[in-house]
Amino acid sequence: MSDPNPAAPPVKARPSTVTISSYLLFLIAALQVVGLIVALSVMGTMQQVYEDAYAGTDMEAISSLTTISLIAGAIFGLLIAAGLVVLALLNNRGKNPSRIVTWVLGGIFLCCSGGGLALGAAGSALPTGPTSTDPDMPDPAQVQRDLEAALPGWYEPANLLLGVVTVLALLAALILLALPPSNDFFRKPAVAWEPPVPGGGYGVPPMPGGAYPSYPAAPGGPPAAGPPPTATPPGPPPTPGAPPAAEPPENPPGNPPPPTS
Repeated sequence: MSDPNPAAPPVKARPSTVTISSYLLFLIAALQVVGLIVALSVMGTMQQVYEDAYAGTDMEAISSLTTISLIAGAIFGLLIAAGLVVLALLNNRGKNPSRIVTWVLGGIFLCCSGGGLALGAAGSALPTGPTSTDPDMPDPAQVQRDLEAALPGWYEPANLLLGVVTVLALLAALILLALPPSNDFFRKPAVAWEPPVPGGGYGVPPMPGGAYPSYPAAPGGPPAAGPPPTATPPGPPPTPGAPPAAEPPENPPGNPPPPTS
């Protein structure tokens, strides 16, 4: 019998578009870890500034909320980094569902990162002034100035650089996954079917004329079937109107009868 399983499809070579896209996802994951380290390094300074500014007010717990938000952002950044690494590895193996997940999550992350950069740029461009009318509450603009003075000088440029590189790398990675070479790599290959070979399942080649050799009978079993008897070809048909052939007489004429005693 022939092998019912179809032939294995050929392995496709991974195009450079998929490889570069995976490298960019690795880069974004590394940037998330760097951003996490930067945020944790200034967490104590930010907490101290908010404690001093809101001490004795109804918003004294804002320093604790700031710490909680920084920790939650750190955990979220770690999850994003781990997910990007997993997606990059699956994309390199040609898994189309992982490419779809990369587009969905990458698009959401791109909107969040781009929106954060836009809000940060708009906030820095707007003039600041007294915005609080409660005499017991500190001025938010003054708190922001105190926070900027307490933070190291490299904090804001580092955050801006990390955000810009992340947005550009993520946008390039998503575009590379949508190019035609990437589509061909992620497309499921057609299964190649090979016709069955006569006698290939038993490993015995057929004899001339398409017949197979017979095998000896097992001991105690019925005899093996031999080749079918060869039919004798019939003779020529008799000629119409011709008399049947006469049988020769027992004693042909001209010969004397045998003597009798």
